Amino acid sequence: MKNKLLLLVCLIIPLSGFCFNPNILSEKPSGVKTRWSSFENPTAEKGKGGIENNGAKGHAFDSIKPGETKTLLDVKGSGTIRRMWMTLKPIDKKMLRSLKFEMFWDGENKPAVSVPLGDFFGVSVGVMVPFENSLFSSPEGKSLVSIVPMPFRKSAKITIKNESDRLLEYLFYDVNFTQGDKHNNETLYFHASWRRERWTTLEKDFEILPKINGEGRFLGCNIGVNVKPGHEGWWGEGEIKMYLDDDSKYPTLIGTGLEDYIGAAWGLGQYVNLYQGSTVCNHKALYYSFYRYHIPDPVFFDDNCKVTIQQIGGGGKVRVTSMFTNENVNIKPITVDKGKNGFIKLLELEPVPKITDKDFPEGWVNYYREDDYSATALFYLKSPTNNLPPLAPLKKRIEGIK
Repeated sequence: MKNKLLLLVCLIIPLSGFCFNPNILSEKPSGVKTRWSSFENPTAEKGKGGIENNGAKGHAFDSIKPGETKTLLDVKGSGTIRRMWMTLKPIDKKMLRSLKFEMFWDGENKPAVSVPLGDFFGVSVGVMVPFENSLFSSPEGKSLVSIVPMPFRKSAKITIKNESDRLLEYLFYDVNFTQGDKHNNETLYFHASWRRERWTTLEKDFEILPKINGEGRFLGCNIGVNVKPGHEGWWGEGEIKMYLDDDSKYPTLIGTGLEDYIGAAWGLGQYVNLYQGSTVCNHKALYYSFYRYHIPDPVFFDDNCKVTIQQIGGGGKVRVTSMFTNENVNIKPITVDKGKNGFIKLLELEPVPKITDKDFPEGWVNYYREDDYSATALFYLKSPTNNLPPLAPLKKRIEGIK
């Protein structure tokens, strides 16, 4: 158990470029203080916790009115956020997407993190389930926990804004951090962005992380997929692509399929591992939530980075033909796998055959398709701000959510 815990610490701590002695659990860094921020001590000051109601649980939670913003942390000086925990009511799909979660480093006005609250913590389709991985957890499917290291040099501020039309009746939280950390020149700032397309565009890869400028590290992503009505069968044949340092048409890093990227194979079921997993796999309602974190396999970049994933499905010829001839479904066959009889790359043929042609080959047909994708990209940069646009407005975030 001791060796496993030490291994986990050694893997997680270097994420942002800072690290203590390998015997970190038994060491106290000089000048570093421990502080917690919560409604019981919102300033996180020494000796200022639990003042209300004479110390008898006077302010464990608060409410957030529609349009109101609450500040969860606002501290000066250097430090590192180590852990965040919170729970809330109501905690349904719309509320989790309606709460704008933002983080600001070193006095910047533009947030480094600007995402829907639930998506940040890996609840990518708004369905709460128990899980624990290397960065996030929900012990009983009732709370949200992050242990992502987030260093800052001059200041840190964290806010939540209720952009819904309902009262958030209860918000309990604490932000656990250290003050006085000495960050070296290689220490990076944590960032997170969120995107959604409903629906994706045929033949155009979904951008998990639009082109981000600067030096840094792509940490990973939380992704949610809602299958478009009429698009039957397997949806996850698309390949991950990572464009590093001015890659143009073709990327430097590329995967072999969506389930392959998150460590699975031959389809996708529900599982939770340290660095990859699928917390929600509803094969009846056709929505999925999964994640992949590049902790043991870091993705570094010097000048810029863009991460995309293809929307490609697969199925037998009969099923794909049925979709192709449905006027409400937009797909495009791209390959045919004939097993031991060969693999046909349709887009390299002239003319490109149609699946309705009499001589179209039998086999497993891969095809471009359209679905509802959302993604939270997690990354580190040298800069406390990034070049990405603001978070999408509420209407686009909650469209189609019941």
